Amino acid sequence: MYALNNSASIKVVGVGGGGVNAVDRMIQDGLAGVDFIAVNTDSQSLAKSEAETKIDIGRDVSNGLGAGADPTVGKRAAEENLDVVVSTLEGADMVFVTAGEGGGTGTGAAPVIARAAREQGALTVGVVTRPFSFEGLQRSRNANDGIRELRDAVDTLIVIPNDRLLEVTEEDLSIIEAYRLADEVLQNGVKGISDLITMPGVVNVDFADVKTIMKDAGTAIMGIGTANGPDRALRATENAISSPLLEARIDGAHGVLLAFTSSTDLGLREQSEAAQMVKEAVDPNANIIIGIIVDESLGDDVRVTVIAAGFDEADDVLLDTPAAPAAPVQQAVTSAPAVPTVPPATEERTPGQAYQQEEPVQTAHRPAVSGTPLEVPVVEEPKRQRPDLDIPPFLFGDE
Repeated sequence: MYALNNSASIKVVGVGGGGVNAVDRMIQDGLAGVDFIAVNTDSQSLAKSEAETKIDIGRDVSNGLGAGADPTVGKRAAEENLDVVVSTLEGADMVFVTAGEGGGTGTGAAPVIARAAREQGALTVGVVTRPFSFEGLQRSRNANDGIRELRDAVDTLIVIPNDRLLEVTEEDLSIIEAYRLADEVLQNGVKGISDLITMPGVVNVDFADVKTIMKDAGTAIMGIGTANGPDRALRATENAISSPLLEARIDGAHGVLLAFTSSTDLGLREQSEAAQMVKEAVDPNANIIIGIIVDESLGDDVRVTVIAAGFDEADDVLLDTPAAPAAPVQQAVTSAPAVPTVPPATEERTPGQAYQQEEPVQTAHRPAVSGTPLEVPVVEEPKRQRPDLDIPPFLFGDE
């Protein structure tokens, strides 16, 4: 009845604190059909990641202590370990680069990694968040600079504004909850696209379809909506295309991926009406590719994912003041459960060394990719423990 798409090699690279947190959340939620890579300049934080492959790019540049919110440090760290990054990405058909913009590693290293993936021929998609306004003007400026540079390095770039998270939840979120929700949004950005390729479907969207829409597309925006009950597909689509998380309307998009995810009982009339709604909202000559994905775990719910790309005015979508969504629809967004802490790995790695995580870890000495034994470093306990989130130091009173 339906087929599983599994021929394309898809790799997800989480860069910096926010990107690695998003990757860990994808792993915990069981995102299938992709390979996960964590890249960071903060060695202790990287050791906690659940990713199969980890690349420590901070040993020479920052002694493994992070980039200090300086994108030039993150960029230099990635450039000095580019050979390890390139070998890790080898053979990928599609590479997602995900990060939280505004900090040091994600902002500085993400464009270097994305450019390397694209030069190897992979369809390269950036999925990043714009920082909360309370994080300060400098972090916002860093983010804008990073977004500009990343846009030139990828085929398609999706930017999700963290401030919009406050519009889609009625809860008075704590700072930690807000950052966890931002990580979840990054995860949904990657999952919304990768599921189109890897999940079984009645009408499949394969890698070639995704490439048609996203290759050299520049700016893209993505909306995800869920609904149940009468006219659920229509209402889920309305939620997706009018979500406050969108930085712009989908008007004028020349390419659209439209995916309906549901159990097997979604009616043809519902799908047709929903698709017509999207058709009327985009460029009259837009190329619209529709997929129908089967996920029995959704029960009566229908999830609609809309990815719109190929805008004429890319700068306006990414960097100018976002246009207000048309006819906003209330959406309930709950913060995800806390990410369980994984005990820090105790091994030391050479600069830029990638290694494969083994489950369970049997000994303190574990071979690296090169086969060189890894030694146990003496690591001082930090004076103050922060949550494992990409949160600016000033929020915790650090100097």
